[in-house]
Amino acid sequence: MIYITKIFHYEAAHVLLGYDGACSNIHGHSYELQVTVKGEPVNDASNPKNGMVMDFGDLKRIVNDNIVLEFDHAFIMNANFPQDFIEDVRKRFEKVIIVPYQPTSEMMLEDFAKRIIYKLPAGVRLHRLMLRETNSSFAEWFAI
Repeated sequence: MIYITKIFHYEAAHVLLGYDGACSNIHGHSYELQVTVKGEPVNDASNPKNGMVMDFGDLKRIVNDNIVLEFDHAFIMNANFPQDFIEDVRKRFEKVIIVPYQPTSEMMLEDFAKRIIYKLPAGVRLHRLMLRETNSSFAEWFAI
């Protein structure tokens, strides 16, 4: 079994509804997302992907199309905010993402895993996600 990892970066703002600290205010992060998949390398000299678990370009396309392009430079909000507040924010800002969860790194990882798992080619499985908010703070998701 071989594991390969690709690293992505994006900028986003969020706010934590009901939180008892500074993160209850709108703030942003320079996120780093590490995506690790596992599988057996292709062993077929006639296959252009010979020797690869997965083409890094294909992994990049999956993650960019399903996560990075949507979340980069977005404002992420919990759907439990008052509806009039959400509507006001949407009128004032172009890229607002309303999620059905508290937009912590932990919960975003669960969301991201669901967005990636079924897009992977046959024989390749998602193994690990790591989402770094700051130089010293990150969350990890591992396949069970």
